[in-house]
Amino acid sequence: MADEAGKQTQKPAGGAAPQYIHSTFRDSLSRNKIVISIFFVFVILWLVYLMGNFRVFSSFQIYKAFLSTIPFIGIMALAETFIVTLGDMDLSFPSTMALSAWIFCTLVSLGVNVWIAALACLLTGAVCGLFNSFLIVRIGMPSLVITIATQYLFRGAVNVLASGHGISISSLNGSVFANLAVYRLFGYIPMQAVWFLIFTILFWLLMNRHWYGTHISFIGDNKASARMMGINVNAVRSTAFVVMGIAASFTGILSNVEVQFFWPSQGDSLMMPVLAAIFIGGTSVMGGKGSIMGTFMGAFIIGSLEAGIVAIGLTGFWVQFIYGSVIIVAVTLYTIISGSRVKN
Repeated sequence: MADEAGKQTQKPAGGAAPQYIHSTFRDSLSRNKIVISIFFVFVILWLVYLMGNFRVFSSFQIYKAFLSTIPFIGIMALAETFIVTLGDMDLSFPSTMALSAWIFCTLVSLGVNVWIAALACLLTGAVCGLFNSFLIVRIGMPSLVITIATQYLFRGAVNVLASGHGISISSLNGSVFANLAVYRLFGYIPMQAVWFLIFTILFWLLMNRHWYGTHISFIGDNKASARMMGINVNAVRSTAFVVMGIAASFTGILSNVEVQFFWPSQGDSLMMPVLAAIFIGGTSVMGGKGSIMGTFMGAFIIGSLEAGIVAIGLTGFWVQFIYGSVIIVAVTLYTIISGSRVKN
């Protein structure tokens, strides 16, 4: 009787295994449907490029160019994903990038050790983020309004300090620091692409495998509930703005070492591509839902659009039109999939 009972209890367990695997697979698809969707958008877009100009997009040179420029969008988009998931917004990062880059290039041109100059640059970015967080988190001002103001404030500081003059840092050419920043691995792969990959892995782990990412999602979904759960809402939000400042300053270092020159207008053209990469990647503008892998692929979609449009034979006049079209289609698709429509 005991043997028969044992067999009876084992049968459901054995029979349930395929059902459990199927259920787990289905749950995984449900959780990652936004990322899977953007992956298909990415593949379709690449096939359009390939059909439009096979010669260009079957050559590694175009991808080498993408790997040189897209990380400047991507690294800042990854950090901004945390802020948008929190339900906040930081629009000051292009100016933070320029201000911290001016500090870096000025110190290098004066003969200061490049590692000290880099540290000063990162500290400048952190201070800019801390300043934003003080006004937004501690004082309680709207993040959108404040970061528009600090965008002008930091850019104005750059213009005053630089007085319209550029700064050459060609002295770094061939140095260990420059090789770590923008060296071509195996003669082909830009180091900034490696840094982008490192940041993606780090941020993905923080968002998906660490309490910090869980807290970000809870806060973005409902700040009051997050506080009731014992989450230090102010600390998490402040940290996100500081991380954004550091990411912007790090990007400033990479971009300046790449071109070996600083110009006061640096970063001016990066705001829209960075934000577009985040929203195309499936992060909700309402907060509570963020995707690091979505932002990663979104950066490649946005970063490749201009070159892809020109390569397939269209004029540059189409760029903004197609930018807007891709964003509308992607966000509409994600809204339908997720069912998270804004109630009027």
